[in-house]
Amino acid sequence: MSLTEITVQGTLNPDGTLELDQKPNLAPGRVTVVLRQEGQPPPPQEDWFQFLQSARKKMEEAGCHFMDEKEMQAHIDWLREGDRIDDLLREADEQRQKSEQP
Repeated sequence: MSLTEITVQGTLNPDGTLELDQKPNLAPGRVTVVLRQEGQPPPPQEDWFQFLQSARKKMEEAGCHFMDEKEMQAHIDWLREGDRIDDLLREADEQRQKSEQP
């Protein structure tokens, strides 16, 4: 019996299952698995707020536009304005209330 050995990287999930980075190039059948813990990745150097600030800075440098306070307030006011659908819903509600009254 000839032994074939390959090395495949992967991840051990909390439930004990293995997730391989690539499909092993072996014939189907029984195998022996040897697990060796890899070094842990370094912790992130920035917290979430620093990440958001960095991401916004990169977006601004790329030319993205962010609303200032005046533009944001104008947008909120526009969202709160009534429209034709609001009018139709109000009319339908009034008609429903009239039809329910004795």
